[in-house]
Amino acid sequence: MSDQAGHGRGPVPVQYHQFQISDEDGPAGPDLPREHNGLIEVQDGIATVHTGIHTGDVDVTVTLHPRAPDTHDTRWDEIVEVSLHSVSGGLMVRGLMDDLDEELPVLSIDGPGDYRLRIHARGRDTATDLAPDEITEWYLIRAWPAPAQDAAALRQTDSYGATLRTP
Repeated sequence: MSDQAGHGRGPVPVQYHQFQISDEDGPAGPDLPREHNGLIEVQDGIATVHTGIHTGDVDVTVTLHPRAPDTHDTRWDEIVEVSLHSVSGGLMVRGLMDDLDEELPVLSIDGPGDYRLRIHARGRDTATDLAPDEITEWYLIRAWPAPAQDAAALRQTDSYGATLRTP
């Protein structure tokens, strides 16, 4: 059996330093504690990924897995895992105010249920607070079916994330 069940890649529009992961039919998960991990937060049932750029496009790759993939990857500045729930089986990456030009694969590959997402980020320190014309940030979102568990920060090395973690 392959470690990867599907994948997709494309630009995702960012506004106000964020893009989202949500389920169209209901909350994607319980709110995370108020301490910010610097990359992703879950409030009001929507997972928000925080970008360094204020406005523009970021490059997002989605990979779908039947089970947890290997965690050894030092090419990324930040890596955080969170659990999300899909009510409809339509858990997806979405723009805050703009639709994606091309939809990325649905993250909830087994339909409704609980999933673990490992979100990787790099480049957030390159054009912080700006609206660059070209892509300066890259994200990898790995998803697999898994029972809910606490969020876990696996790697935290960029300056932008550090500013978000500071109370």
